[in-house]
Parts: sequence; structure tokens; C-alpha cells
Amino acid sequence: MQMSESHDRLPALARRLLESLAAPVLEPFLADWAGSQISRGAPGRPAVPRAAAPRTGDAPCTLPVLRWLPRIAAQPRGFGSALVTALCRSAPSLAWRQSYTSGELDADFMENYGWTEILGPRSCGGGGQTACGLLLLGADTFYPPHRHEAEEIYVPLHGAAEWRQGDAVWRRRAPGTLIHHESEESHAMRTAAEPLLALYLWRSADLCQESRLDQRGAA
Repeated sequence: MQMSESHDRLPALARRLLESLAAPVLEPFLADWAGSQISRGAPGRPAVPRAAAPRTGDAPCTLPVLRWLPRIAAQPRGFGSALVTALCRSAPSLAWRQSYTSGELDADFMENYGWTEILGPRSCGGGGQTACGLLLLGADTFYPPHRHEAEEIYVPLHGAAEWRQGDAVWRRRAPGTLIHHESEESHAMRTAAEPLLALYLWRSADLCQESRLDQRGAA
């Protein structure tokens, strides 16, 4: 299968996986799915890492965190295996992004963090209110507390990372677990020996917004 073919299949595979969870909290996200556009860097205001040079069209953008994908691809297949396989194959053709700069978080984090959007308008000029993508965190990485106006769903696909929501305790989240963040709810993640690959959904009238760090904190 060619990389472009894997790329084109990602939104359909993601939706099929989400539908298989049959979770009521997903219904408003999936109801708006058809109104959102498949993103390859929409014209008007392409979404790029703030520290990177602007890119237009569907030009791919790679990040150091992609070095973890061969390790993920080599693992025995589990939850969401079709989506994981397609993502690993098409990763070089996707635009991988970061929401923070090296001035906000240290170099070790920046080398172990990135995300790519596979569905959703990446400009403020229209489209639906749902975005879907994949987050990749390297092993032994702490993603400090952050928040955003968008309501969010995470579904881990690889790696049993830990999540903390608000002031709650850290909880281990295995692949296939649905994690729901309300609008403006503070949340943090940390990995151990395995990298994390997770499917995410955002739902908001403003899909161009940025995540905001609460504080540096400590793991």
C-alpha cells in the first residue's frame, strides 16, 4: 500500500474505531464529522509549529518524535491495529506539528512530542466543529498540565500512559480507554518505558485555538 493511500484511509479508519466504542459522549463529535474537512494544510491559514517556517498546501512536516514510530510498528498488533499500521506507513507524508516552542518547554520534551491532524479545518475560514488527529509522545516523557476551550476526547492506541485530570490522582490508561476532557479542564500525561500513540478529537467553534500551559510543574 502506498503512503498516500494509507493517508487517505486514516479518517475512515479513525471513525470506524470510534464508532466501535459505542460511547454516548462521542455522539456529538461524530454527528459533526461530515461537516469537517480532511486536513492536508488548508489554504488561508495553515497550521504549523509556531517555531517552524510557514508551510502551505499539503507539504509534509516531520519532527524528532517520529523516531518512535518504527518501535510502535514492530509491536504485536492490539487495539486499533489497522489505524496504527496506516498511520505508521503514512507518517512521512503528514504534517506533524507542535503547540509550544522551545522557550516554553525544554528540548527533551520538544524532541518527544508531536501531533498530526487528519480531519478538520485548519483555518478560521469555515468547516465543521470537530477535529481529529493523533498525538505521539516518546517514552519517559511528561506532558505538563495544560488546557484549552475545546472539549476533547483521547483514545490511546499504543502504550499504557498515565493521565491526570485537574487535581485528581494519576491514572493508568490502557489502549482502548476513552478519556474525556471538558472545556478548560486541566490535564497532564506521562509515559514510562513505552511511547504513547493516541487518537484525539477536539470539538469547538474555534479549532484554530492553541493549548495553554498551566504551569511547568513536576512529574
